[in-house]
Amino acid sequence: MENITQSSQVDDIRLAEITRKRYNRIAPLYDLMEWFVEKATFSSWRKLLWSRIKAGNVLEVGVGTGKNIPYYPSDASLTAVDLSEGMLAFAQRRAEDLAKPVKFQRMDAQALTFPDNFFDSAVATFVFCSVPQPVVGLGELKRVVKPGGDIWLLEHVRVNKPVISFLMDLLNPLVVRIMGANINRQTVQNVEAAGLRILEVENLKGKLVRLIHASPD
Repeated sequence: MENITQSSQVDDIRLAEITRKRYNRIAPLYDLMEWFVEKATFSSWRKLLWSRIKAGNVLEVGVGTGKNIPYYPSDASLTAVDLSEGMLAFAQRRAEDLAKPVKFQRMDAQALTFPDNFFDSAVATFVFCSVPQPVVGLGELKRVVKPGGDIWLLEHVRVNKPVISFLMDLLNPLVVRIMGANINRQTVQNVEAAGLRILEVENLKGKLVRLIHASPD
C-alpha cells in the first residue's frame, strides 16, 4: 500500500511538472491565443464573478497572466498563485501597471502551502480544466478556505450530449497538448467529489461554461 501511495505521489509531481513546462512555453503567446474569446465573452464573465467577491482575505488559484486583476475588489486583500513562473511574470507586470497590490507566489494548486482555514474566499477561472488531479486541488481549496467562506469557480465543462461529448473526448488530447486545458472535465461532479457543498451553479454559455459557487462546509 505504501509503494502504491509513493508511486501516486511521483505521478502527481511528474504531471505537475509537465503542466508547468507547458504553460511556461505558451506564456508569451497566451493572451494573444485567447484574445478574441476574452474580448467577446470571458472578460464580462470575469467581471460578473468578481462583483460577487466579498471583502476579506482572498486567494486566486491559477492567476495565469493576470486577466482577473483588473476586476479585483479594492477592499480585499489578494493573494495570487500559479504553477508557472512564466505566467506569473506577466501577472506581476499587469498588477504593477494597474497599481493593484497583490501577493504573488508560485505554487501548485494540488499542494497549497497555506494554513488551514486561512482565506475568506477563493477564486479560480478556467483553472481546474488543467490541474492534473482536479479533485485533489479542489480539496485544497476546501482546506484553506474558512468554514462559511466562499469558493467561486468559472469553468468550461464537458457537455453531456452524445455527439458533443464524443467530439470533446476525441479532441481533448490535442487541445491539452496545444493549450494545456482539458475540454471534457466534469467539474461540477469534481467539486462534489472534493467534499465541497455546492450553493449554486449558473449556466453562462448553455451548459458549456458554468459559474459555480461552493462552500467548504
